[in-house]
Amino acid sequence: MGRKVVLVGCGNMGYAMLKGWLAAGELAAGDVTVVEPNEELRNRAAVHGVTALADANALNAAELVVFAVKPQVIRDVVPAYRRFAPDAAFVSVAAGIGVAVFEEALGREAAVMRCMPNTPAAIGKGMMVVFSNPNVSSRMKAFVDRLLATSGAVATIEDEALMDAVTAVSGSGPAYVFHFIECLTAAGEKAGLPAEIAAKLAMQTVYGAACLARDSGEDPGTLREQVTSPNGTTAAALAVLMGDERLSELVSEAVEAAKQRSIELGR
Repeated sequence: MGRKVVLVGCGNMGYAMLKGWLAAGELAAGDVTVVEPNEELRNRAAVHGVTALADANALNAAELVVFAVKPQVIRDVVPAYRRFAPDAAFVSVAAGIGVAVFEEALGREAAVMRCMPNTPAAIGKGMMVVFSNPNVSSRMKAFVDRLLATSGAVATIEDEALMDAVTAVSGSGPAYVFHFIECLTAAGEKAGLPAEIAAKLAMQTVYGAACLARDSGEDPGTLREQVTSPNGTTAAALAVLMGDERLSELVSEAVEAAKQRSIELGR
């Protein structure tokens, strides 16, 4: 607490992070300065009592700078903060932008952390995966982990190359789940359920199953077996999904496609 934190960009992700920091008490409004050129977004942030600026020119101090802007503008935005390196640490949530890009713009001695969040972070249920370069102190890592934890679960990787796999699993993963809900809903309608009922059943079933998988202490395979009575309805359905490893192969292909695309976009 009491750190000078600068949040660069206050769109959907940045604003969700800001609200999480303040609501959890990890930061007070006086600890945060938001830099956001869009007046509407800047005013939205200012309502929470933080200092909100249109650009970085008026900034005179920063201990932690969090970049929550689109990947396309990172190279234009970052150089304005070089004057705070190497004393400040820098965190980026811009997808596909490697640490080397920040080291080039901020200097090789800069302490840089790269974070891959996913969209459930907007409601505090996200998955936040972090890679740090060797210049980041253990104390700063712990502080950033606490901030990120206000948006969901936090995991650390030691090899930045794994970020492409992270992107494919948790970064893109919510879309896979949303599509499964769509498919389960459509299947329910095809089986004769009214559209509203089918949608409610599909949504709550996925939500409840995910919560049970997280909170029960059992691994998903064990939970699946507990639901599956021999020669029962679930067994009949799983024979379709698991026969010839159909679903497993399909998901593996999907994740590999996303990983390869992440590699291409990062070049």
